[in-house]
Amino acid sequence: MSSSLRSPTAVGDPSARHKSLVLAICCLSIVVVVMDISIVNIALPAMRRDLHASESGLQWTVDAYTLVLASFLVLAGSTADRIGRRKVFQCGLSAFGLGSLLCGLAPGIGWLIAARMLQAVGATMLNPVAMAIVANTFTGAAERARAIGVFASMSGLALALGPILGGGLVDAFGWRSVFWINIPVVAVAIVCSALFVPESRAVRARRFDPVGQVLMVLVLGAVVYAIIESGSLGWSSTPVVGLYALAVLGTAAFIGYELRCSEPLLEPRLFRSVPFTSAIATAVLALCGFGAFLFVTTQYLQDVRGLAPVAAGLCLLPVGVPVLLVAPRIGRMVGTRGPRLPLLIAGSALALGGGLSLGLGPDTPLPAVLAVHLLFGVFMGAVNPPISNSAISGMPRSMAGLAGALSSTGRQAGTTLGVAVAGAVIGPHLDRGGADFTAAAHGVWWLVLALGAGVVGLAVLASSRWAHGTVARAGTVA
Repeated sequence: MSSSLRSPTAVGDPSARHKSLVLAICCLSIVVVVMDISIVNIALPAMRRDLHASESGLQWTVDAYTLVLASFLVLAGSTADRIGRRKVFQCGLSAFGLGSLLCGLAPGIGWLIAARMLQAVGATMLNPVAMAIVANTFTGAAERARAIGVFASMSGLALALGPILGGGLVDAFGWRSVFWINIPVVAVAIVCSALFVPESRAVRARRFDPVGQVLMVLVLGAVVYAIIESGSLGWSSTPVVGLYALAVLGTAAFIGYELRCSEPLLEPRLFRSVPFTSAIATAVLALCGFGAFLFVTTQYLQDVRGLAPVAAGLCLLPVGVPVLLVAPRIGRMVGTRGPRLPLLIAGSALALGGGLSLGLGPDTPLPAVLAVHLLFGVFMGAVNPPISNSAISGMPRSMAGLAGALSSTGRQAGTTLGVAVAGAVIGPHLDRGGADFTAAAHGVWWLVLALGAGVVGLAVLASSRWAHGTVARAGTVA
């Protein structure tokens, strides 16, 4: 994304206090962007009743947001490098705030999905751009690593705490309040960014890759649409099979074009590094597992167990608290011992959480449910810092911003797929009673277990001597 982590016009270094303010503003933006992925999940049952929405409509309410994020993060980052990061950052805040307002006013599920897409357009201008602003502000290697660790931890914290805040809002003010809460936060961030965030541009920004961008949207959209609609149309129906075929052809065309493009959307040469490739794959697997967990669990707690939104949100407190406690320690562990142990912890916790979830039923004692949620909290606290560190470490400075954007793209793509698959599995069983729902959810929990095992396997692979030897291949592209 960036061809330089420093603005060519920067004069001197800002004070430590000024740097901290910039980091706080960027963290504020990432909190509202990422929290909006998870905070909406707790409001889904209320939306379904109020808007008379189908299960696929609920899936699209979540996935329209993450799909747009995954598709356009890299484009937004390169545009910010070209015309100015603060300018794009403020435009993103404005679009996100407007989208939030329209979500809160939506009269039907179709309007809500459209407004979520506008929200996501704004969010694409915040996630990678905020990371580039942080990297441009903290120039020393050690302080940059600490700042990126804080930034990544806030992302995981926001994802985990979203349902807790959402539960209280839905219970007190209705589901529309989960969107309206963004508006004052965005207003504060716009003012503070104008006052404290310096403008910066890359020395040489990457050029726009329209063909790659269109093909990327085509592939992601076809896969997600096929998974979501397979619940009603059937996995072997002609439209679903046609969409999968389109995705395969689009992937082949995308890879072929990107390998020949002088400045491709997704720099293929970065994938010569096994640790980098493993970090992106880990982001997809990990967030696919968490996205599926969150989508199923929020409906299990409310529609199967009959809990009020605020009670359901509090039941997810064991997910949020470990993120607060574990993430900072994991960040330090990554700095001193590398990403292998944190990823082994994360993958094991995810796999164990999925395995134990197989035993959850409509009448499972609540303490047992909360104990399972605790494992997902440990997983979320442990997984984000090593992903961000592995994606950026060893990359040439000219590719660090792009590498960070690709790791974020992997997270959003994973979340999108997790929600799509989980909804397709449980959707037909949502109205058939608690026992039927929990039996259908077994397919989701087996998937989560397998994804956790995949994270463990990638951690072992990426930390091997052979894998470390491949980092230099990506380092030659500077």
